[in-house]
Amino acid sequence: MAITRDDVIQALSTVAVDGGGTSLPGSGRLSQVVVDPTGRVMFSIQIDPSEAKRFEAVRREAEGRILAMPGVSSVFASLTSERGPNAPPAQPPRQSGPGPGAPPVPPRTGPALPGVRHVVAVASGKGGVGKSTTACNLALALHAQGLRVGLLDADIYGPSVPKLFGIEGKPRVIEGKVLEPMQGYGIKVMSIGFLIDADSAMIWRGPMVQSAITQMLRDVAWGDLDILVVDMPPGTGDAQLTMAQSTPLSGAVIVSTPQDLALIDARRAVSMFKKVSVPILGVIENMATFICPHCGGTSDIFGHGGARTEAARLEVPFLGEVPLTMVIRETSDAGRPVVATDEDGPQAKVYREIAGTLWSNLNAAPAGRAAPRIVIE
Repeated sequence: MAITRDDVIQALSTVAVDGGGTSLPGSGRLSQVVVDPTGRVMFSIQIDPSEAKRFEAVRREAEGRILAMPGVSSVFASLTSERGPNAPPAQPPRQSGPGPGAPPVPPRTGPALPGVRHVVAVASGKGGVGKSTTACNLALALHAQGLRVGLLDADIYGPSVPKLFGIEGKPRVIEGKVLEPMQGYGIKVMSIGFLIDADSAMIWRGPMVQSAITQMLRDVAWGDLDILVVDMPPGTGDAQLTMAQSTPLSGAVIVSTPQDLALIDARRAVSMFKKVSVPILGVIENMATFICPHCGGTSDIFGHGGARTEAARLEVPFLGEVPLTMVIRETSDAGRPVVATDEDGPQAKVYREIAGTLWSNLNAAPAGRAAPRIVIE
């Protein structure tokens, strides 16, 4: 018999959140409970950041109660601080972003992930602009500089990193529910693609996406890294807000193709990160110029220079142009990224130059920026 939302809430009613025996559902802290057809259960517990240590025990107890139920395949349970500790139960959000007139709260300080110096989001306003390929080769180019690099594939609906790196299999559980990241060309890699079947459709609502990203950040043994590159889902929704809320991002890189349609969405991505106080480390123009593999001639299929012009207009750094070439497409499809397998080629040189500029921009800003408080009204 399939488990239902009511079954989950009934089980959670046996979890107390305080010495007075207040149940988790009765406390007003429990988010909407989501149960998908495969038996995955997702919920979050709303807290004030100062309560995190105490409520971690509550979260673990709640998670254990649900995992013990027949018909449950997995549980995504997380702590969130989108609202104050006495807020009413979460309602469907009408508007995302920093709430007007929200009371100031003490910012969290220090790195969100022990041992990780910088966390950088690679984002785009829309899909199909080559963001994942760019994130992959950018991470490898940073590694080529002698840096300790990790890559988190946070694109829940379309995880591409396992394919791009040619990695198969599932990560090993090393302690409790902590996962050991996979390895690819000297980089530590984690993706939801390692945890689900390749053909599975991720029919997840926003809260499940938020919880999955949080778990891949927190429950992976990243170790000591100079930089963790995060391949973000396209757009400006739940995943981006989750990263801004749960992780002190050092900054964001925006990937766009040159044509106007892509630049409109890239502009929205820049605006979204600025609204949540995440520095824009730069804009990359991908597929800038097509280079014919036969004659070497060039054609501006998607236009040229649009991202550079937009970066200047928005007063954010421009990191460089990546050409549209057969080599990048072929090596990406084969799971042999061009930066790792053709180190001396012209395409690898482009990515290394962009990585060098990015690292310089990154070190010009303080590490461990305090994460902003996101209020959903």
